[in-house]
Amino acid sequence: MLAEKLGPVMDLFKTKVSSLIGVDISSSSIKLVELADAGKGAFRLERYAIEPLPKDVVADGNIANLDQVSDALKRAWKRLGSRHRGVALALPAAMVITKKIIVPSGQKEEELELMVEAEANQYIPFALDEVNLDFQILGPAPNNPDEVEVLIAASRKEKVEDRVAIAEAAGLKPRVMDVESYATQEAFKLIAPSLPANGRDQNIALLDIGAHVTHFYVLRNNQFLFSRDQAFGGNQLTHDIQRSFNLSPEEAESAKKNQGLPENYDADVLQPFMETLALEVTRALQFFFTSTSYSQVDQVILAGGCALLPGLDELVAKRAGVPTLVANPFASMTASERIRPRQLAQDAPLLLVACGLALRSFE
Repeated sequence: MLAEKLGPVMDLFKTKVSSLIGVDISSSSIKLVELADAGKGAFRLERYAIEPLPKDVVADGNIANLDQVSDALKRAWKRLGSRHRGVALALPAAMVITKKIIVPSGQKEEELELMVEAEANQYIPFALDEVNLDFQILGPAPNNPDEVEVLIAASRKEKVEDRVAIAEAAGLKPRVMDVESYATQEAFKLIAPSLPANGRDQNIALLDIGAHVTHFYVLRNNQFLFSRDQAFGGNQLTHDIQRSFNLSPEEAESAKKNQGLPENYDADVLQPFMETLALEVTRALQFFFTSTSYSQVDQVILAGGCALLPGLDELVAKRAGVPTLVANPFASMTASERIRPRQLAQDAPLLLVACGLALRSFE
C-alpha cells in the first residue's frame, strides 16, 4: 500500500485489525467505543466513554492545543477501563480529498500504486511528499468488467500527525486513520435494520448535530447521494441561554446539561431553538432536492448532542413532513453488564463516529 511508503498511520482502508477502540475527537468532547464480536455477524458493546474538552482546543477539526486534547484522551481511556490500546481515529471529511478512478483490472500492486500516484499528482494541490495517501479497490467498474473502480484518499500530513501525536502521548497506539463521514456510513449499517424494509431503496437523511456544525448526509442503500455541512449546532442553544439569563458560557453549558434553568426556559429559549433547528433540517432537505434529481426523502435520522431534545424528532417530522427518529447504532446489540441502559440511551446519538471507527476491528 502507498500508506506503507508515505506513513503507516494513513491506513484509511485497512481491514481486519483486532481489538480497536474507536476514538472520535470533536470540538466539544472525545468519545471512545469498544465493541466485541458476538457471533453470527452481531456485535456487543463492551464499553464506551465520553470526556468533555475545554472550549476552543478543537475548532473546525483543527487541534489548537495538543496537550489538552491528549490529557482528555488519557482520562477518557482510563475511564473506559479497557486493556486494549490500539485505536482507530478519523479526520473530518473537509480535511480529506477523495476521488474515484477507473483503471484496467489485473494490475499488480506496484503498477496500481504508480497509477494512483500519477492520478494524485493531477488533482491534489500539494506535493505528494506533503500528504498521506491511500487507496482501495472498490470492485468492478460499473460499465466495463475489464476495469475496476479505485477510491483514492489524501490528506495533509500534519493533520494526520496531530491526531497520531495525541494518541501516542495518551499511551495509545494509532492503527487506522479513517474519515468521519465513512465512519458515520459504517455506523448507519447498524441503524438501517430499525427502518421500514431495512431502509432498502429509500433515501435516508442523517443529520449529525454537533456543537458548531451539523453534518447532513443523504444515503441510499448505504451509499452517499449527498453531503453538506451547515454552520449550526448545539452551541447556539448555549448562547441563547447565556443571553437570556445573563450567564457565563460555562454556567450556561452546565445549566443546559443539568436542567437547572428558570421555568420560562422551555417557552422562551428551548422551543424557539428547536424551531430554528427544524427549519435548518428543512433547509438542508431543500438543498438536497435542488442539487440532485431526487425530490423525496423517506426518513430523517437525528444524531449528535441535540438529537434527544424532548420532542425534537416530532417537531422535525411535522415541519419536514418526513418520519423522523433518533439514531441508536446499538439498538440491536447486546451490552456488557457494566453499561447502564438508561445512560446509553442518552449517549447513543453522540457515538455514531466512534462506533463506526470501532467497527474497523471487524470485516
